[in-house]
Amino acid sequence: MKLTILGCYAATPRTFTNPTSQVLEIKNRLFLIDCGEGTQVQLRKNKIKFSKINHIFISHLHGDHFFGLVGLVSTFSLLNRTTDLHIYGPEGVKDIILLQLKLSNAWTNYGLFFHELKSLDSEIVYEDDKVIVKTIPLKHRVYTNGFLFEEKVGERKLNVAAVQQHKIETCYYQNIKNGKDITLDDGAIIPNTALTFDPDATKSYAFCSDTIYHEAIIPLIKNVDVLYHESTFLQSEEALAKKTFHSTAQEAALIAQKATVKKLILGHYSTRYDSISSFKAEAESIFSSILLADDGKTFEF
Repeated sequence: MKLTILGCYAATPRTFTNPTSQVLEIKNRLFLIDCGEGTQVQLRKNKIKFSKINHIFISHLHGDHFFGLVGLVSTFSLLNRTTDLHIYGPEGVKDIILLQLKLSNAWTNYGLFFHELKSLDSEIVYEDDKVIVKTIPLKHRVYTNGFLFEEKVGERKLNVAAVQQHKIETCYYQNIKNGKDITLDDGAIIPNTALTFDPDATKSYAFCSDTIYHEAIIPLIKNVDVLYHESTFLQSEEALAKKTFHSTAQEAALIAQKATVKKLILGHYSTRYDSISSFKAEAESIFSSILLADDGKTFEF
């Protein structure tokens, strides 16, 4: 599981920082999460192939999380894209993008599909044979969702020595990897556990931005491998965090602690601060496994 941070700062873009956008690579799928202004430039800087992005998840309709979307949609057309593009986001995202395309007389030459969200409960928004994606309802000034990405349990691993010992033909290998027992010619049943090893442990990633401190998300992100939680402010600005429906680094750490996640990534920093190191110092007073997001930074888990 690989996470590339394209942008992780709040509000306005600057020459050296970018608003929210990140790419999650999981089970050979590439998912773009949020699409702040300048996202396509950051994709190029980080050498991420545009053609591999088929699914875009938008948390909410504040500009620093989606103002780069129409530009990316348009660039896909200029690159002669033919593969379908799916966009998951709050109700209204379709009207915004299609109006911009309509008034500029610019239409896509590929299938553009919008999956608009309005449920206040967690729901499955994407699923294939390898990955499942669910919403994490957040609490912000406008309708907002985080997203939980989970790997599905893979095939069991073949114990080659064991299947050869029992002289099992290769045509049965796939059934064995699928978890089935094998009956030999003499009627003896070989349990699957004697022929295989457990599959790799599954990984999970939760993206939670933007939101006020909101304990209702804890059951949804319980025990995830990696949690990205917004930490717009330090505790000294706690009152401002509450007023603007954002979180502090300390509050993000408290959520991570209560959800017993393995690692916490902090991000969505207010640009009022000279250094982001203070965010880690503050969070570590509550939760030890802290990573700091920064533009262009890549994490592999």
